[in-house]
Amino acid sequence: MQNSSWKNWIPTLVATLLIGQAVHAEPVNINTADATALANALDGIGPAKAKAIVAYREKNGPFKSVDQLGMVQGITQKLIDKNRADIKLGGAEKAAPAAPAAKPAKPAT
Repeated sequence: MQNSSWKNWIPTLVATLLIGQAVHAEPVNINTADATALANALDGIGPAKAKAIVAYREKNGPFKSVDQLGMVQGITQKLIDKNRADIKLGGAEKAAPAAPAAKPAKPAT
């Protein structure tokens, strides 16, 4: 192989690496995503398992930990570990408004 021929591959290699990183999606919120979003974002989670995740969440409330996914029928610890970086938690409901600030105590007279 000539010395200059491998140099022609460098731009292609760099572009491939950059595109591969750009394709990686943001983590999916398992407390707010619908079944389609879950199935698209998580490796090894198809439509049936994604629907089971949503059904479990609707019946039991939001997930408090990623490992709680193991309570869903068909979701194994191995599957959770495989997708851990692509899963995020968040509340299913809107955050409560902040409590008003306490008034300072009146000085004693």
